[in-house]
Amino acid sequence: MRDESAELRQTGANADMPTAGADPPQPAPPAAESGSSERHPFRQFFARHRGLDLTYRVVVAVIGSAVVVGGIVLIPLPGPGWLIVFGGLAILATEFAWAGRLLDFARRHVLAWTHWVGRQSLVVRGLIGLLGLAFVWGVLWAYVALQGVPRWMPFF
Repeated sequence: MRDESAELRQTGANADMPTAGADPPQPAPPAAESGSSERHPFRQFFARHRGLDLTYRVVVAVIGSAVVVGGIVLIPLPGPGWLIVFGGLAILATEFAWAGRLLDFARRHVLAWTHWVGRQSLVVRGLIGLLGLAFVWGVLWAYVALQGVPRWMPFF
C-alpha cells in the first residue's frame, strides 16, 4: 500500500488541489433545515433569536476574556496560570473561530516545547527550571519593591 501523504509532502503538492486527470471535487450537499445544525439545542435556541444570540456571544466574550486575563496575571506565579489561559481560550472557542485557531496553535507549541525539553539533558532541564524560579523571584521582588510587604504576611 502506497503512502500518498508522504508522497504529497515530498512533492509539495497541495492535497486540496485537483491533479491532472482527476475528477473535479463534488460540491457539498445542501444544508438541511437550520434547526438541524450541529449546535447543542440550548445554543440553537439563542441562535434563532438575534438579540439573544448577540447577548450570548457578548457574555461568552466577557467571561472568556476575563478568564484569559486572570490566567495571564497568574502566569509568573507558581500555579496553574497557563491552564487558566487555555481554559479561557476554550471558553472563547465555543463561539469564536479565531479563538479555536489560537487554542490549537498554543496547544501545538506547548506540546512541541514539552517534547523539546523532555529530549534535553538533565543539566539543561535544571537550567530551565532555575530560569523559571529566577523569573518568579524577580516578579515577587518587583511587587514588594513597588507595593511594599503585604499586610497579610504574618511575619512582617
